[in-house]
Amino acid sequence: MTNKTAASVACALSLLMPAGSRAAGPAAGPAAGPVQHELVIHDFRTEGGAVLPEAHVVYGTYGVLDAAGDNAVLLPSHYMADMHGYEWLVGPDKALDPGKLFLVASELFGNGRSSSPSNTPAPFHGPDFPAMTIRDNVEAVHRLLVEQLHVRHLRAVIGFSMGAQQALQWAVSYPDFMDRIVATSGTAKTYGHGIVRLEGQIAALTEDPAFDNGRYVTEPTKGIEATSLVWLGWLYGQEWWRRELWRSENPPGTTFAQAVAHYKTEFFAGADANNLLLQMRTWESNDVGNTPPFKGNTEAALRSIRVPVLYMPSATDLYFPVEDARYEAQFIPHCILLPIPSLWGHPAGAGASPADAAFLNRHIASFMDDGARR
Repeated sequence: MTNKTAASVACALSLLMPAGSRAAGPAAGPAAGPVQHELVIHDFRTEGGAVLPEAHVVYGTYGVLDAAGDNAVLLPSHYMADMHGYEWLVGPDKALDPGKLFLVASELFGNGRSSSPSNTPAPFHGPDFPAMTIRDNVEAVHRLLVEQLHVRHLRAVIGFSMGAQQALQWAVSYPDFMDRIVATSGTAKTYGHGIVRLEGQIAALTEDPAFDNGRYVTEPTKGIEATSLVWLGWLYGQEWWRRELWRSENPPGTTFAQAVAHYKTEFFAGADANNLLLQMRTWESNDVGNTPPFKGNTEAALRSIRVPVLYMPSATDLYFPVEDARYEAQFIPHCILLPIPSLWGHPAGAGASPADAAFLNRHIASFMDDGARR
């Protein structure tokens, strides 16, 4: 995927936010930024044992690292997002002020800009690109922080969705590297129901004959659109649909059929199918319990977390149900479980509505301020 098409995916994802939230985000955000950078890691060995001659990690920065090196915050990206995915949280009037903090927004492998099936040469192009785990992403970003940015400690790791998966993995893999963790709309493990949901989306994509086992000549558009519909069915809760809240993000007079057709064609517009597939596989394989030395014991891995955790599931999330977060929170020693009271389902964890954004900014700012006073 080119930078242009990757940007179109990010734009399409923003279509699933209410219009008021979209308009308010960039305008109220930082005057400039993020500034794009890239780290190239030579001979990067994945958790599965494959070795990429060059692994590229794209990331953006806001603000400046202070002389003491203690004002850095990591913002790991969510599914198919780019470095702009946290602008609902970034700004002088928001929880993360780039005038005071050095913010690093990393991009996941497979998003079309960092190393991905679509932009990696043979023998790792397309369907031959190796499987990537959340831990692979954490390891690569750890290297960029330490080796390229010379950041030895983070004030916080704050993540939404797959970013929350990364944030919780950071707390297990590098328990003393940060002061605190914020995880919104994401869990430390993908449980059985989430795997079934992802497999349904994968089936919708790969059953398109044009997919051709990932060796397509042109994008399997029908499969991508089918995946968009399955994705949409899980994105929001049932009450969101019953109240017809979709009307708030569509022009007046839009019919239900027109709105759904728009989501179908625009949600993943410009996306590369193999990129979509890789990140879904990364998502469904996630489990902090598979971190050495926990040998699959998720509860033991969660108990190992040393830093305070602000755990903010969406009350209506079907991707990462609040019950899963409540189950995990009991094992995290210093955990504040604070569900987001929203009808906006999974995207509530990224400030989907103005009320969601205000709730998140208020509580994340308070959590960060509490840490600064300690």
